[in-house]
Amino acid sequence: MNLFTFVCAIITRFLFILVSLVGVWRVTKVKNDHLYWLLTVFYLPLVAEMIITFKRRKGQDYKWFSPSILFFLISIIPSIWILELHHHGNRAGNLQCIKLDSWENVKSMRLEGSVHSVCPKDWILGLHQALLILLILGKWLLPLGGGVTRDELSQLLLVFVGTAADILEFTSESMSDVKENNQQVVYIILAVWTWSMLQFPFHLAVVTSRSQNSDESGDGCCNFLMSRHSTDIWNIVESLFIQDGPFLVVRLIVMIYFDVFHQMLVFFAIKNFLVVILNLYRLIVICLDLKPPSSSSSPPI
Repeated sequence: MNLFTFVCAIITRFLFILVSLVGVWRVTKVKNDHLYWLLTVFYLPLVAEMIITFKRRKGQDYKWFSPSILFFLISIIPSIWILELHHHGNRAGNLQCIKLDSWENVKSMRLEGSVHSVCPKDWILGLHQALLILLILGKWLLPLGGGVTRDELSQLLLVFVGTAADILEFTSESMSDVKENNQQVVYIILAVWTWSMLQFPFHLAVVTSRSQNSDESGDGCCNFLMSRHSTDIWNIVESLFIQDGPFLVVRLIVMIYFDVFHQMLVFFAIKNFLVVILNLYRLIVICLDLKPPSSSSSPPI
């Protein structure tokens, strides 16, 4: 393992632990209970993964899967759940705080010398943003897995940026629609948000087999499908079952069952619906592309 690979691997995991530690620290302050420091037990898989990766793989990541990113999510997601549930259950006590919506407020926070005066909503939003940004930077800094090219990595990072923007928009917009003391919606949104975060450790949508010549010599429809359309198939699966599909369901529940209605909610619901329909259309196109040639075009016997 060269020095650069070692430094990148160490820095990435250090940043993962640092951001997770900030989340746990915030939970202990909000809950005013030091027992929540026990959440740091979720760091143990990340530390164990680092030792195993350095010892057996010389710091290199895997091709299809990033265990360090998965364990980072495991270490920070419980803290965000606790903060979100606490905030939506105690909105009445959050009136006297500094909103980070202007430079004047940021300067006043710096003069007071305390981050405790920042509004809980801004604190939680900051954790969401730091999490998503660090997932992108972390994947960039992690040593490449075996068989992964820099071209594939650049495509994956661009996918991560778009995915992160959609997830942040979903959580921020959906959480703002939750009425006071309506914890059911919060649980639904957080569950779907957690499910959508699984796109980051599993990156099958870009890192695919490059055996493009096998599509003509394959031994069947499945070989042809996976060699030529594997990227499209994984993109469709992720959109329908991990991101836009669940996001659409949540927004319809918020509008219909919980009787919440405004222009932006309708717009984003229509956007998710269009993405789902277009992905289904793309799937039909791929299936038609796999249709065997008609018998009339077969050579005479």
